[in-house]
Amino acid sequence: MGLLRLLVLAVLASEPRMAGGAETVGNSSEGLLEFYIGKFRYFKLNRLSPEDAILRHISSNASFLIFQIHSQYQNTTISFSKTLLRNTSGTGTDRGLVFILRPEQSMCTWHLETLDAEPVQNMAIPLTYSERDPVPGGCNLEFDLDIDPNIYLEYNFFETTIKFAPANLGYARGTNPLPCDIGTGRDSRWRLLYDVYQYFLPENDLTQEALLKHLQRMAEVPQVKANAIKVVTLTANDKTSVSFSSLRGQGVLYNVIVRDPLLNTSAAYVPAHTYACSFEAKEGNCSSLRRVSTKVFFTLFALLGLFICFFGHRFWKTELFFIGFIFMGFFFYVLITRLTLLTYDVRLILTAVAGSVGGILLVAAWWRFGILLFCMLCVGLVLGFLISSVMFFTPLGNLKIFQDDGVFWVTFSCIAVIIPVVFMGCLRILNILTCGFIGSYSVVLAFDSYLYTSLSYITLKVLKRALNVDFHRAFATVPFQTNDFIILAVWGMLAVSGITLQIRRERGRPFFPPHPYKLWKRERERRVTNILDPSYHIPPLRERLCGQLTQIKELFRKEQPAGERTPLLL
Repeated sequence: MGLLRLLVLAVLASEPRMAGGAETVGNSSEGLLEFYIGKFRYFKLNRLSPEDAILRHISSNASFLIFQIHSQYQNTTISFSKTLLRNTSGTGTDRGLVFILRPEQSMCTWHLETLDAEPVQNMAIPLTYSERDPVPGGCNLEFDLDIDPNIYLEYNFFETTIKFAPANLGYARGTNPLPCDIGTGRDSRWRLLYDVYQYFLPENDLTQEALLKHLQRMAEVPQVKANAIKVVTLTANDKTSVSFSSLRGQGVLYNVIVRDPLLNTSAAYVPAHTYACSFEAKEGNCSSLRRVSTKVFFTLFALLGLFICFFGHRFWKTELFFIGFIFMGFFFYVLITRLTLLTYDVRLILTAVAGSVGGILLVAAWWRFGILLFCMLCVGLVLGFLISSVMFFTPLGNLKIFQDDGVFWVTFSCIAVIIPVVFMGCLRILNILTCGFIGSYSVVLAFDSYLYTSLSYITLKVLKRALNVDFHRAFATVPFQTNDFIILAVWGMLAVSGITLQIRRERGRPFFPPHPYKLWKRERERRVTNILDPSYHIPPLRERLCGQLTQIKELFRKEQPAGERTPLLL
């Protein structure tokens, strides 16, 4: 079979040169995969039957071409030949090779295979570029391929990092490429610019069909510019590495367009994709990211928050417990995450316990000391935290100045502190606003436990920055799609309804309840001095306890027999 394929390739090489094909065809009778320039092709690969691919009718105006192949999570190997070498082949889910065309060459071949036990659904496309276009990865010094157009992607819970090799200036067929590191003037590759683009897949869509369909919008330069979001532009002096906030369970595509500003030409690298999770992991895979413990925790938290949203001001102690829970829970989670290696479920349980203790302590402080300003400072800081998080959730948070941790945390804290200061003259309004916004946002977090929503990253972005010292360099961009608009409308409706209801119900009532300890002390004194009060005749606690102990002792005392026991004296 291998000899037959070699004979077929020799016959095809001897055919007359023709213009590029216009449509995709199926497998040829000899078992070769045939491709056409600029046409996407779907096919399956099996481990036991690797494929040889061919591209014919390459235009004489093309100086080089990039062949790229994509799959969802199963690896595919692409090579110049059947002999797999590190500098002539690549393996992954998004891989490509650059073919530098020789003079008069109009046909290219390559080898495709997979080591996965299951058949792999792939999509591939060859793209050609002229001698004026820059060569993606033409000055590679870090990765294995001599010319590497691939984007290498790494991710963890906090950030996703993409890396790529620098490009070189284009050159004509049969000529040598320009040196990469000789000179930094306008006639060298140092004039090139790199535009990094990001594209979000539909939320909650983990299907292979959706990925391969949307990848078609990220392969060619015009489609990338029309559909994706340009995040940053790098110069040749910048490090060819960019970090983004990881969005677990959300499909994201990345690509880089290298531009030659002098010739006004450009070329695209091979796009890469990630879901920031694994499809093959036994625990925590992409299909079951939400843990049971997370669902239970945020469901109970949302139920309490929903009660606070509509009745928080009336039930003042319950609201204080809710605020204390948030305060203590947030700082305790950050502390144990940074200082210990406990599992997530254990950390979540300890956070719930610590948050409950914090809520009880705040309620106890109010009951005993009754310092309204201290309690309202805590309430106002929680509202300020949410408002500050919302501000940094917008594109304002991606400004370069806020990549400095000192500038970020000082600005964030100032915004959070301003809120209670501004509302210091109208504490009841501040309290009701906090109940409405914080209580309703807890429902948003509960939605995220069951269904992905970008609104959860309002606070998750701040939490990630507090947990990871390197998160400051990541661009925290998130999609805003149909689900987010619906949940945003629900959040706004709950907040407005809760605030309106509480303002109308509390009209004409005292602003805040009186000091509980003073009320209890006054009631105790009244009972002591008022002899008409039945409670006045109740013995003190010590006497009642002694009486109870005496009764218990009587239960164990042996009963004395009746009758005379002494002898009669005669």
